[in-house]
Amino acid sequence: MAIDYRITLDDAHEFSYRIELDREYDAQAASLAPKWTRLEYQQCSNCPLSKDDFSHCPAAVDLHRVIEDFHGLPAFKKVVVWVRTPEREYSKQVGLEEGLRSLLGVIMATSACPMLGRLKPMAHNHLPFASNHEFALRAVSLYLTQQYFNFREGRPADWELKGLVAQFQQLQLVNQAFWQRIHDTCEGDSNLKAFLTFFSMSSSMTYSLQTQLQKIRPLVMSSGDALG
Repeated sequence: MAIDYRITLDDAHEFSYRIELDREYDAQAASLAPKWTRLEYQQCSNCPLSKDDFSHCPAAVDLHRVIEDFHGLPAFKKVVVWVRTPEREYSKQVGLEEGLRSLLGVIMATSACPMLGRLKPMAHNHLPFASNHEFALRAVSLYLTQQYFNFREGRPADWELKGLVAQFQQLQLVNQAFWQRIHDTCEGDSNLKAFLTFFSMSSSMTYSLQTQLQKIRPLVMSSGDALG
């Protein structure tokens, strides 16, 4: 199962990527990756991995080709992004920042990083170019579905979303460390801005979940429900 991305610049130059959704850490690929992908380089403060088992950060190894491809390109540059998931195809003209945010997000969520792996269910239902409202709605919906199965299968269920906030607090630490990794290696701003917008979406789930829920309430409540 894979997702294909193709990013076309205005000079018709194309960059193509195939992201296998179920993949493991590739030690051989890691050995050929640049030094900024090494595990101890700007390592996340909550990283559970040991350099005895992982010489490099799994997510950074997966990301480095994309980072290097767009190294130095401005975030506002218009590109055409085509995406094919197992269910459908998408195509949109966007700023490079938005296209990279979507691509980087699905690569990170499907890496062998145990922290980012919590986002893998969202990657299996990938929605390119998602807005803040869509991101919040999908994250909450998937989390509540998990709690439903916990309840049905006799495990504690978290209906107050406390665990979701805790998850995004941990992911925020990962995002901050990754931003620093990329900041240290990028000359242009496209990759940095893509991470900043991805970071801001994740942060909103930590600091203002109730605000985000109020924004999406009209999307999920009918007029009858609202009156009730």
